[in-house]
Amino acid sequence: MAWHRHVALGLLVVRLAIVIALLPFAIDWRSPLLTGLRPAALSALIAVPLLLIAIDGWMLWRLKQSRMRQALSAAVILASTTTLLATLAQEARFQWLRARVFAADAAQLEKLGRHFIVGYRDATEIERLIERRAIGGVFVGARNVEGRSVAAIRAQVDAWQDTRRRQGLPPLWIATDQEGGAVSRLSPPLPRQPPIASVAAHHAGDDARNAAAHAYGVAQGRALAGAGINLNFAPVVDLNKNLINPNDRHTRIRERAISDDPAVVAEVARHYCRGLRESGVHCTLKHFPGLGEVFEDTHLESGHLNTPLAKLESWDWIPFRTLMSDGTFTMLSHAKLTALDAERPVSFSPAVVSNLLRRTWGYDGLLITDDFSMGAVYASKAGVAAASIAALDAGVDLILIAYDPAQYFPMMDAVLAADRNGSLQSAALAQSARRLGEQSAGHSP
Repeated sequence: MAWHRHVALGLLVVRLAIVIALLPFAIDWRSPLLTGLRPAALSALIAVPLLLIAIDGWMLWRLKQSRMRQALSAAVILASTTTLLATLAQEARFQWLRARVFAADAAQLEKLGRHFIVGYRDATEIERLIERRAIGGVFVGARNVEGRSVAAIRAQVDAWQDTRRRQGLPPLWIATDQEGGAVSRLSPPLPRQPPIASVAAHHAGDDARNAAAHAYGVAQGRALAGAGINLNFAPVVDLNKNLINPNDRHTRIRERAISDDPAVVAEVARHYCRGLRESGVHCTLKHFPGLGEVFEDTHLESGHLNTPLAKLESWDWIPFRTLMSDGTFTMLSHAKLTALDAERPVSFSPAVVSNLLRRTWGYDGLLITDDFSMGAVYASKAGVAAASIAALDAGVDLILIAYDPAQYFPMMDAVLAADRNGSLQSAALAQSARRLGEQSAGHSP
């Protein structure tokens, strides 16, 4: 019957549309965007093409069809096979890189691993990386502490640090994002504090405001130290430019910034950091060169800071320049500082890291990148592997891989290969190793 033929043709078109829609995911199914769905995504990207191959293969073999329907069935089989092979090729390559990293020379892995702080979704795998001396720190996020007590978190961290002591290595950096307010990765189980901006705003006088910021830092630092955390990715010292991007679901600097006044930001951040240090926790100034005027969300796409250098020097960079020499860490954002380098994000830009910060400013403290899982790096022309090499060559000390720990393996494999073939800048690595060694002596703030 005619309606039956139309329905069968419609279903054929639907099957073809489904497999064509799956193909881009198969080609890049290890994107950080799919991190939380990865096991299910792998199952779907294998099962669905196999099912479609079986259906349309059976139809071609057993049923008499028009030439158009035969062509469409053949197209479904071809597209399904391509999707399946792309998925398996991506997974095979990842597993090969992972095995190659774990099998790498232990001394080389230790030398380069010190430059990586890695998050985890699998506790067994992060323990294996620690055993192999393949990382310098662990990022602890909300998914790692959900439903757990502070004592349980501390016991796990202590076990990691015991491994480092047996190895004769400095303690791991145990890092988190605990700014207060909306960005409080460890609350619960740690107490949730209001945004530090609100604390500062409620105290008009300088002395009262600074005392409140110090007390805030002490309270937060004690809570973090109790869980074994020794490095906090706070405070935000980007200025509040009241910039609103309706599509910005992650950065939201206007909600996290301390103030629009650089002098207030510098003083509040200074006293907050002192409070953290008194509790045994290092602070991190973020996100250089400042995200207050960056419209795009660098978690998802490339971002641009188009502000003239003279304005940045005289205003936006006051908190950074005031505090960077005070024993703090500084986090490099993935925005492009277009006045110096319109092609590469700051986090792996030689023009910014090597020339501006290291040479012109003479900054010899620790530089850590923002999360390399973010779209501004992963989807950049360089990609995470080449970007990691460029970052270390430029003078970055620590590369953060928090949201999607799997990105560590292609990055480390690339860095290992660059070190073996001599293309990794040995002088930059040596200087970074010195800075890390000086700072990591017992992690004393």
